[in-house]
Amino acid sequence: MPIFINMIIGLTGTYCAGKNHVASMLEKRGLPVLDVDKLGYQALESEKEKIIAKFGSDLRKTDGSLDRRLLRQKVFKDKIKLAALEAIIHPQVNNLTDKWITSQNECCVINAALLHKSTVFQRLDKIILVKAPFFIRFLRARRRDKFSWMEIFRRISSQKGFNTQYLSSNAEIYRVDNFGFPGSTGFQKSKLERRIDEFMEGISLWIKK
Repeated sequence: MPIFINMIIGLTGTYCAGKNHVASMLEKRGLPVLDVDKLGYQALESEKEKIIAKFGSDLRKTDGSLDRRLLRQKVFKDKIKLAALEAIIHPQVNNLTDKWITSQNECCVINAALLHKSTVFQRLDKIILVKAPFFIRFLRARRRDKFSWMEIFRRISSQKGFNTQYLSSNAEIYRVDNFGFPGSTGFQKSKLERRIDEFMEGISLWIKK
């Protein structure tokens, strides 16, 4: 069956829009998917000593691991600190991403919350933007992360203008609406399935499930 060679697809979305769910759907259809956010966790741990030296010894938990929750609290509202953290972990994440892409022999998917900050951004052929209504994202966040309503609102509000940062890309943008949430009907789920199938057909990928 014909497969596009060396096609790089970016996958991203706003907080609790459901990009990881879409990633699993693409994997079921035969596409290799790299979860860049997991690479970020690996980089945090491998660069733990640099991070503790930069942001404080209180980040070291009693078992020696990095307190990621406390680190988020320290940098989330401070753009300067956030930039300093990214300067530590992004080079390693970008290097691992590039190596993974090189190892692929066919179309591959880069799943990343901060896709626009990746060195692969300008090499993307297509970008899938996963979207969901505000109130559905609220419900998902409450169920998944157990944050307070105020914290969820703050996280969602911090991503205003999310789509505009992708306008500088030469990649074709493909928007996917994900309206499903716990208790939703099968209609919404099947609608999302059809949307993903349309994407697969649009790039002429015929991979046996």
